[in-house]
Amino acid sequence: MKNFLVLGGGFAGVEAAIKLRKKGYNVTLVSDRDYLFIYPISIWIPVNGISFDDSKIELAKLQKIHGFNLIIDTVEKVDAINKKITLSKSELTYDFLFVALGMDKRKIKGIENTLSICGAPKQAITIKDELDKLIENGHGKIAIGFGVNPDDPTGSVVRGGPAFELLLNISTYLKKKKLLNSFELNMFAPMPKPGIKMGQKAYNSMGKFFKHYKINKHTGKKIIGFTKNEVLFEDNSKLESDLIIYISGGEGHHLLKDSGLPINKAGFVLTEPTCQVQGFPDVYVIGDSAHLLGPDWVAKQGHMAEVMADVAAHNAHQHVIGSNKTISYVDKVSIICVMDSGNGAAWITRTEKKETMIMLPIIGHWFKKAWGFYYKNSKLKRFPRIPGM
Repeated sequence: MKNFLVLGGGFAGVEAAIKLRKKGYNVTLVSDRDYLFIYPISIWIPVNGISFDDSKIELAKLQKIHGFNLIIDTVEKVDAINKKITLSKSELTYDFLFVALGMDKRKIKGIENTLSICGAPKQAITIKDELDKLIENGHGKIAIGFGVNPDDPTGSVVRGGPAFELLLNISTYLKKKKLLNSFELNMFAPMPKPGIKMGQKAYNSMGKFFKHYKINKHTGKKIIGFTKNEVLFEDNSKLESDLIIYISGGEGHHLLKDSGLPINKAGFVLTEPTCQVQGFPDVYVIGDSAHLLGPDWVAKQGHMAEVMADVAAHNAHQHVIGSNKTISYVDKVSIICVMDSGNGAAWITRTEKKETMIMLPIIGHWFKKAWGFYYKNSKLKRFPRIPGM
């Protein structure tokens, strides 16, 4: 019996553990959190749409249902050369290793003055608390933006979608409270066309979105830092704000820099289209930890993390049984986004062959709500799992 070790309790790691167990393997999942956090629905925490507990699944429940071993501990060192993983309380070995540790965020001067909807999960609660204070005061300036990693030429590490959704939801929330005209909402990003990865159709519609929801755009200027109440740009201009929410560009996980695994300039592990690491036949890297292959608009999203997990589990099984019937995740690369606004949504997809954007007033919001319900309950085996969902 081969022993599989999965590092990371996010979308990629949990999906890999589930799929490997289905194939009958002994699987151990290591996570520094005791829950799977559902980032796509966490945008509703700041606007009191859901509670923090609504946005997570206890890993112990998933362990009981799917039968993998679970260790809640912090990974301190990855040594792929000697096949050893050092945790804070123990050391582990493996026959096959699945790395799903996610990625780090690029540090920028004054970043401690910002909060992030894509950072530590409980920052969503802090954003809620800070927004509540502004609402109690009856007015304020809110700036939400995202950055890039210049060492990642594909821009796959940019997290623009959550920034857009949070802005739209805050606008809707303030409107319901009849306070929208007393607030100033600003979106900022260094690229001239934020959101263009979703496709030209979606990008062209973003301007209409921002106008309708009374959001000002500040784009095309490099972000050089933050103060407690300002976003600082390279041209010496400033954006004043009472609440700054910033999603930094990603970089490779710090534990992988000295792991012995091959990494690119941005710190992401180099893999084959099979998710197998170049030169390491017993190591697979999935989700945000990997250098993502594909077209120049490729983006790291939750559904792609699960696609990679499925592909890697299949290919590792083929390796074990001595088959060459491997598959690639590259031909499955896509962008899928239900851009929620709190009172509707836009269904956005992009593949090599097609771009789609469908406006879904009112029903779109409930569609995304339904997806969150489905995701949790399908993971808990209360519903059948639909491939790709």
